Formats: sequence, C-alpha cells, structure tokens
Amino acid sequence: MAESKAKGSANPERHKIPIKSILVTQPQPTTDNSPYLSIADKYGIKVDFRAFIEVEPVPYKEFRKDKVDILSHTAIIFTSRNAVDHFFRICQESKIEMPADMKYFCISDQTAYYLQKYITLRKRKLFVGEKTAKDLFEVIKKHKNEKFLFPCSNIRKEDIPEFLQANKIKHSEAIIYKTVAADLSDLDDVTYDCLAFFSPSGITSLFINFPDFKQNNTRIAAFGPTTAKAVRDAGLELDIEAPMPNAPSMTGAIEVYIQNQQKQEAKK
Repeated sequence: MAESKAKGSANPERHKIPIKSILVTQPQPTTDNSPYLSIADKYGIKVDFRAFIEVEPVPYKEFRKDKVDILSHTAIIFTSRNAVDHFFRICQESKIEMPADMKYFCISDQTAYYLQKYITLRKRKLFVGEKTAKDLFEVIKKHKNEKFLFPCSNIRKEDIPEFLQANKIKHSEAIIYKTVAADLSDLDDVTYDCLAFFSPSGITSLFINFPDFKQNNTRIAAFGPTTAKAVRDAGLELDIEAPMPNAPSMTGAIEVYIQNQQKQEAKK
C-alpha cells in the first residue's frame, strides 16, 4: 500500500511530482455528481474510494451490561446517522417505545432530517445546531434542567461530554456502536500519489493494516484539526490540510494543491 516499507521518511521532492492518483478513504459516492469525480475529469486523475473504517453494532447483551436506563432520560443528543440507527436498533431490541415528550438535540439539519426515519418530529421537541457540537452548546444551555443521553461510538470526541460536565448538566453516555479498522489487505500492492483522510480512525486503520507504511512520495491530505494532528502524531508529513479559508472542502484543498503544482511547473 503506497510504498509500505517503513514508517515516515517522506521525500521532500515529492511536491514536484504531479498527483495522478488519489485514494479517498471514504465509501464510494452513491451519486454521479461527486466533486471528486469532477477533479478526476478536470485534471485527468484516477480517483478511487475505499472506507478505512467500519461500524460494528454493540450487541444488545453487551449494551445491557452498562445498565443505561434510556427512559430515565428526557433528552437525546445525536451527532451522526450511525448514532441514530444504532440507538433505535437498541430501542427495538429492548422493546422500548420513545415517549412523545422526549426531546432530541441534533448536531445538524442532516441528522435531524434522518431522525424522521424513526419518529414523527414535533418542532417543540427538536433542537438543531448548524454543523458542529459547539453550535449546539448554546441550545443545550437553555435546556440544562433536562437529563441528557449521548449515544455514541467507542471512539468519540471529548467536546460534548466535557461541555456537559463543565456546565453540571445531568447526562449519561451509551456506547451503541464501535468504529473499527477495515480489512485493507487487498491494497497491499497498490500505490497512490495522494491519500485523503477524514478522521484519526482512518490513520489508525492505515497502520493497523500496514504497520510498516512508508510515506515516500505519497501526499497526505487531512480534513479537520484532529485528523491533521493524527497525521503528524503518526510521524507523517501533512501536505494538504482542509478546511482552508480559500478551500473549505477536501476537494477544494486538493485542487488548490494541484493548481499550485501546475503553476510551479509552468514557471520552468
């Protein structure tokens, strides 16, 4: 996988080598209008997709060992579709029907919309942030007398639990699914000019699958500060970081890098 022989050891001359292939460490898009495909067509680049992490359900028997009483809570915090899916799976297996007065706090409109797959939403019971957990904090503060349940993965950010603790808001966590490394053994002989990561778990998966990975000429792209930190902590050099002021998306940051390469080549 991408010249996997020894950790780190990036070649400083790699920036002069044009990017001709990119591996996006996410599932294949379900539509034909992906911005990655636009980059592929515009610059003649091969773009492949492969999820580096997988989601496994926490079995109901294992969930019961944590002794989380769902119905003793008055509000639920959802940060992803996975959390929604696995929470209602646990409810179904527990034969629990959510009360009509339960309040739902969703990190984004997309998560809130997805929630309608399982329940009929009432506006007075639904509270939505703009995009990040921080956006939701001010909303939660207005309802600090609720008892919150935070369904999450075994790997999750600290921001929500730390906020709830700091503001002395009653809450419980429920680990309802696990994020694990995918099996990437079939990529062992495959080389890409650029690997695009979106979470620290993706970096973990890279080294679980290829413990002797050597960066060499491979460019590393990372979305978000925690992913960027994971790249550097792993001893790799970060070449493309998103979001940036002039490139809020991963595809935008990659395109800026490619354009800068082309400008440098044109000066020669």
